Amino acid sequence: MARPSRNIEQALLQSGRQLYAERGAARLSVRALTEHAGVNLGMFHYHFKTKDAFLTRLLDGWYEEMFARLSSSAQQNGPPLERLRAALFFLASFVRDHADVLSRVISDAAAGEPVAVQFMRTNAPRHLRVLLDLMAQAQKEGTLARVPPLQRFIFVMSAVAMPLLVAPGIRSLGVAPGVLGDSLHVQVMSDKAIRQRIELALKALAAGGNKK
Repeated sequence: MARPSRNIEQALLQSGRQLYAERGAARLSVRALTEHAGVNLGMFHYHFKTKDAFLTRLLDGWYEEMFARLSSSAQQNGPPLERLRAALFFLASFVRDHADVLSRVISDAAAGEPVAVQFMRTNAPRHLRVLLDLMAQAQKEGTLARVPPLQRFIFVMSAVAMPLLVAPGIRSLGVAPGVLGDSLHVQVMSDKAIRQRIELALKALAAGGNKK
């Protein structure tokens, strides 16, 4: 059975994940958080001390869950290209399923919010390194073209993951043409659509390597 204090922490973190996505760091008040979680204000300060410490714990815990699963995908048995394909699918699915939090972190970092800036500086290089290593292994194996590593990474992520952040924003603004709105999930957000973009990106890189 979970300890009562553990239950309180989890209630605050669960509410924090929802409210942070809606409000961001600047507009998320401790009082609103505790009211949403049904927790006494004093217990928040007992467990987390400050709002910044809470947000750091919230974002780091969220990221560590993702990174552990990404690393597991990357370390499976099989050729580098297959492991790259699996890692890209997992990461893109994560972006799709958590686009609200990711968009908020990016906007907070752009606004100079210290917790978001530090989160990006600390964690962005970690999943970048996993994918770069897999791409380097696939290049060494001869299944990917010899392209500068960062250029290759940007190309793949722009093709595979970026639409998952952009499309929901366009839909929420109500400016997407009707045909786009009707097809958004099937042609952009679905597992099938993600896998199709991964294949298109990997084929483009492989084809480029065959040209003299």
